[in-house]
Order: sequence, then C-alpha cells, then structure tokens
Amino acid sequence: MGPESIADHMYRMALMALIAGDLPGINKERCIKIAIVHDIVEAIVGDITPSDGVPKVEKTRLEQAALQEMCNVLGGGMRAEEIQELWREYEDNTSLEANLVKDFDKVEMILQALEYENGKFQTEIGKSWAAEIIARRNSRIVFCTGNGDGSRTRYHKKKAGNRINA
Repeated sequence: MGPESIADHMYRMALMALIAGDLPGINKERCIKIAIVHDIVEAIVGDITPSDGVPKVEKTRLEQAALQEMCNVLGGGMRAEEIQELWREYEDNTSLEANLVKDFDKVEMILQALEYENGKFQTEIGKSWAAEIIARRNSRIVFCTGNGDGSRTRYHKKKAGNRINA
C-alpha cells in the first residue's frame, strides 16, 4: 500500500461527513464542503508540518498564495469565494462544522496509521519493530467508564482490577 494522496484524504473525510448521523446545530452539507477543501492548498505547497521548520507566518502566506492561485484558475466568482470562505473557516476553526471536520481529520489520520500498521513489512527487522511498537501500545491501553455522577473510572489493561477514579 502506498502513501495516501491529498485527494484520498479529503474524500474519506467528506464520506465521514456524509455518513455521520444528524447532529443538532450542524450543517452536514457545509461539513462535506469543508472536508473537500480543507487541505486543497497542499496540492501546490505540499503538507507543511511543524517538523519542516517553516514559521507559522510563512506557512500561512504560502497557503494563502496557493489558495489564491487556485481560485484564479477558477476565474474568481462565487465558487472561488466559497472555497476561500470554507478554507478560512476550517483554518480559523470558527464554526461547529469546522470543529467537527477537524475531528474527522484526526480520525482519518488514525485510520491511515492503522492501515500502515497492518501493512506488509518486507524485512524481519521491520516486522519485529512494528510488533514491539504494537505490543508496547497495547500494554498501556486505558479503559474508561462513566460512573453516572460525572466521574470516570479508569481500568488499566496491564493491571486488571486496578481502578483509579478521575
């Protein structure tokens, strides 16, 4: 399995928005649109992550220039303005829809990681390291349950029966 494309990522998020149950106060159509455009600038500037060392001001400038370039290709107008508005709403996290789509973004990244985790490793050392990482993660899993009074009880997988009230 190869790396996921920007289009794959945005499409899966749009599907999440489409199949999500009805949520009070959430405009599902707007969520779908935000999901489709939220990473559109990456087609030009790539996925600039904190590890790239690009200052936030410069990242914003590059992304806004890329968005403007795309909207110019569309010839401006209402659709270009809508794309800019949706992208800005996501970037600034200014609506419930943007909040939800940001959560979909994280969930989709978790799905990617699980797909890579279940991928086929080509060497014994790759298989061994992956197995070790999975074993370490699984040994730290914490199960939480609500107590009905607003508190939570945590059950540590490693120490079955050990309870910590939080």
